[in-house]
Amino acid sequence: MRIVDFAVRRWQFTLVAFVMLVALGVASLRTIPRSEDPTFPFPIYTVVAVYPGASPVDVEQLVVDPIEDALRELDDVRRVKTRIEDGVAAITVEFSWGVDADAKYDEVVREVNAVRPDLPADLTRLQVDRTNAALVNVLQVALVAPSAPFHVLAREAERLEERLRSVDGVMGAETWGYPEREVRVAIDPGRLAALGLPATRVLAAIGSEDADIPGGSVDAGERRFNVKTSGSYATLDEVRHTVVGAAGGTVVRLGDVARVDWGDADETHRTRFDARRAVFVTATLQEGENLQAVRERMVAVLDDAARALPPGVTLERGFDQSRNVERRLSRLGVDFAIAVLLVLVTLLPLGLRAALVVMVAIPLSLAMGVAALDLTGYGLNQLSIVGFVIALGLLVDDSIVVVENIARFLRQGHAPREAAVLATRQIGIAVVGCTATLVFAFVPLLNLPGGPGAFVRSLPVAVVYTVLASLVVSVTITPFLASRLLRPDHRPEGNRVLQLLEGGIRRTYAPLLDRALARPVATLGVAGALFAASLALVPVVGFSLFPKAGTPQLLVTVATPDGSSLDVTDRAARFAESALVGRPGVAAVMTNVGRGNPRIYYNVVPSSERSTAAELFVVLDDYDARRTPLFLDSLRAELAAYPGARIQVREFENGPPVDAPVAIRVTGANLDTLRLLAGRVERVLLATPGTRDVDDPLRLARTDLRVRIDRDEAGLLGVATADVDRMVRLAVAGVRAGTLRGADGEEHPIVVRLPVEGARQTLDALDLVHVPSATGAQVPLRQIAALAFESSAPTIQRQDGERSATVTAAVRTGYNTDRVTRQAMAALAAVPFPPGYRWTPGGEFESRQESFGGLGTAIVVATFGILAILVLEFRTFRGTLIVASVIPLGVVGGLVALWLTGNSLSFTALIGFVALVGIEIKTSILLVDFTNQLRAEGMPLAEAIRRAGEVRFVPVVLTTLTAIGGLLPLAVQGSALYSPLAWVIVGGLVSSTLLARLVTPVLYALLAPAIEPAPSPAGETGDGALPAPRVARPAGALVDPPAPDALGAPG
Repeated sequence: MRIVDFAVRRWQFTLVAFVMLVALGVASLRTIPRSEDPTFPFPIYTVVAVYPGASPVDVEQLVVDPIEDALRELDDVRRVKTRIEDGVAAITVEFSWGVDADAKYDEVVREVNAVRPDLPADLTRLQVDRTNAALVNVLQVALVAPSAPFHVLAREAERLEERLRSVDGVMGAETWGYPEREVRVAIDPGRLAALGLPATRVLAAIGSEDADIPGGSVDAGERRFNVKTSGSYATLDEVRHTVVGAAGGTVVRLGDVARVDWGDADETHRTRFDARRAVFVTATLQEGENLQAVRERMVAVLDDAARALPPGVTLERGFDQSRNVERRLSRLGVDFAIAVLLVLVTLLPLGLRAALVVMVAIPLSLAMGVAALDLTGYGLNQLSIVGFVIALGLLVDDSIVVVENIARFLRQGHAPREAAVLATRQIGIAVVGCTATLVFAFVPLLNLPGGPGAFVRSLPVAVVYTVLASLVVSVTITPFLASRLLRPDHRPEGNRVLQLLEGGIRRTYAPLLDRALARPVATLGVAGALFAASLALVPVVGFSLFPKAGTPQLLVTVATPDGSSLDVTDRAARFAESALVGRPGVAAVMTNVGRGNPRIYYNVVPSSERSTAAELFVVLDDYDARRTPLFLDSLRAELAAYPGARIQVREFENGPPVDAPVAIRVTGANLDTLRLLAGRVERVLLATPGTRDVDDPLRLARTDLRVRIDRDEAGLLGVATADVDRMVRLAVAGVRAGTLRGADGEEHPIVVRLPVEGARQTLDALDLVHVPSATGAQVPLRQIAALAFESSAPTIQRQDGERSATVTAAVRTGYNTDRVTRQAMAALAAVPFPPGYRWTPGGEFESRQESFGGLGTAIVVATFGILAILVLEFRTFRGTLIVASVIPLGVVGGLVALWLTGNSLSFTALIGFVALVGIEIKTSILLVDFTNQLRAEGMPLAEAIRRAGEVRFVPVVLTTLTAIGGLLPLAVQGSALYSPLAWVIVGGLVSSTLLARLVTPVLYALLAPAIEPAPSPAGETGDGALPAPRVARPAGALVDPPAPDALGAPG
């Protein structure tokens, strides 16, 4: 390897490269994007359609069916899920992962625009929302004003919104919580009837006057003039003077038959901050920006805006995601520092000088890893940092092996520079092979499918980049530093720490190895029994997908019975507020009545507008893994006491979005039958131990008021059915007739409706409705229609075009989601379902089936890929089997560690098992290869096995301890996301280190491969390296490992 000779002999260049790598890493560390969680595009889009006053069945027929038909024709559609409630529909289309998310978004928008002419003209909103982890709000502030009018709050909020939009690095800003300013035209139906003018004439007159048609241009002499026509409305007086007709030879203007004034649209979204009336302003971050740097610029804007607010309006800062990032990264930074110290302690047997050379690999490899992460578009988040911490215990392995070999060459009398070159050149290919084996275990994780794969991808990327960087460091910087720092005058027996370690090995390990070799069948039987017993722990440990996020924020959702007014829902929300505001540990409570809180977590999609929903976004002072769950349980018990509403406490969870931890989806055509079957499922879930907050969306039928038209009577009077519907809508919800453009350029809708007393129209308004007939007469609504109450579905859910009902439940603290789900499924198997109706599990169970399927493929690819490499290197199945025997021994420790720590087999825990395969195989290679070397040199089989077991125990212990030292802080931190991963690797390394040191030699004795004797070495080869025995040797093996004293260095 010429690169080694160049690095040592051209040390000036190596030194410059050393400084450059440090500078590159520091520069990348300062500029790399930081976020709490990984950001990646979801190929999931939600079409939101708002049709005020329409029942769920009407919305399904008039809005949902056309949109779903268009979306299902697109390529790569995985599923289409729809939820329809009173006046609103949310249609979610999910495409196959791996498609171009931006291109698919454009396709969805194109299809929705194409179908828009076929949808009702009265839709007030039709939009396509992206689902992207980068589009969450990183800032949510409140302008609090208990008594200021809404237009003052709206003005100040919009000013702040514009200022935040102008901040460099901010993608966008929005305001929330105040009704739209509108021109309200309250017609007098009695006056219109007396003048013989229908209300439709008012709508037509306003629409005609609002038409803004350019008149073109004309030439007059040498000048050209633009011709201006009537144009749109600019003032209220212009609206009042609109001519709507004539009566008795007199012009009738709009002001004669209606009251025209400014007003607020119907209040559909109420917001409060700590129980005080407020409006919210949120901001999102541009993808790839550094959150901390942008946050400083936003804070400067907020400080300036707070000073300029009018009296009675205050600025409150509710949520700042950068605090979460700071808290999480600083915590991981402490863990990282502890891990470095633990790794340093494990290197003490090398001696101070050798340990210093090895430790230099840590900052250099990490610097290169961070730079590579930045250059390839990844950022620093909790998972990429976990990847760096995992790599911390692995990246020194190559340098340890190189330093060991250099120390051996120094003892043979070589000069320091010559020893560094010859020793590194001799084992360079072996180091490359070991690193390749380790990297290969993580490579399949880079291609995990679906949302979970995208979520965790930054973790294996960080590991692969850093381990590859450590390989470069081990064959360049490490030999250079060793040639300068290591000296040949060390004690042959090594330092005191090494002497103690080797003494312990001789007293404990050697006798155990002799007993194991004497009783091979018993040894393998015990190992097999331990492996079988550990597999029995799998159902005890249980499965899960992704755990709770552990963030100091939570959501309190409020759901009142269908048909409840906004005031009823608001009372329930105030009850929840009273339980939270001022409570110790609660920093802020942001209340939303009528819709969900603006999006502040990547996998939580806010609910659309509906009067029966409220959501409280609660910010805590901090999150404690022990105290916070107890606080949440007590809060749930307190909120459950409120009658007439379902109030739930939801923690944020990692991973892709799911309906609920436990979900059972019932599919069929008839809504009444679905309601009956959903009730049966609800009763099963309520009887299942461990469930809470069971929700059946069809439990209570809503009651609607139906206008039943007497078609015969209407036909006799010349009244069209469409006119009846139009006039009812005008009376109840109002009809938008035009637009007023103010001097500031803002557009305000002109809404025609009957006079409203209070916030909402009452039933008495229908008594005032008159419908125009074909003769021009005004017919009272009561003459041709009757009002009747009827029940209807409160909500309609659809899955891929079929009606469905999803009954959901959360899981109580201390229960495993997988076990609870399986118990419910077992009970449902005995529940009869009529033909054409079926139930399927959803929630975490469904998502886990999809996610773990990809992970199982990754495990198979990693395992058999490594086995294929071993077969190629050893050229015998016997050698491969001996090396691979360590895999089940690591599984023993991983499962026991999960059981002892109370963790389940989550997605990240299984990733830990994948990584464990590569790590433990590496140590097994070293033992088997050294045994082959000793036999090739003529040593008898039994003696070679014993000698290899004793000699290789020290470097194996060192590399294992460095890995454990790097992971231990993560394991004991208690994070539900990455602590299970760390415990799996730590437990697996402990068990494989202890058991494999006995099982592998025993298997070797039983399955000893044929070894071709090497010629007796006559000295060094031409290039100065010691002759290598002619034996099939894996690329990952250490060539000519040092004698027991090879680790010595000046102590």
